[in-house]
Amino acid sequence: MKLPIKKLHPEAKIPSFAHATDAGMDLHTTIDVTIEPGTLFAIPTGIAFAIPTGHVGLIWDKSGVAIKRGLKTMGGVVDAGYRGEVFVGLFNTTNEIQSFVVGEKVAQMVIQKIEQPEINEVEDLDETDRGEGAFGSTGK
Repeated sequence: MKLPIKKLHPEAKIPSFAHATDAGMDLHTTIDVTIEPGTLFAIPTGIAFAIPTGHVGLIWDKSGVAIKRGLKTMGGVVDAGYRGEVFVGLFNTTNEIQSFVVGEKVAQMVIQKIEQPEINEVEDLDETDRGEGAFGSTGK
């Protein structure tokens, strides 16, 4: 599969896979940005994708950004029909200011096949062993 990507900003970096076996390609910021504690910021990547029909772009945390810096990606679904600039929503979960400089990695995107099932409203669902057991119902 070929993935058409368009640079929309001179500072944009074309996403790439750091290793041949990586699932996600790195996304970079086109601006210097500071994210205050407890706030969300939409970071511009300066790129647009032509994700093939039947696929989706899923924006995920970079482990170093998430674990070492306490930043969480938000709103990470890029649909196949979208042709605008991709932004990375990052939420600062810490009590410290977090900053990025132009070109720094902020997240990663995984391209994944999807299925769109036919929606079928029913009166009842089939029974399972778990049933309606929710949060914590499977134990530790």
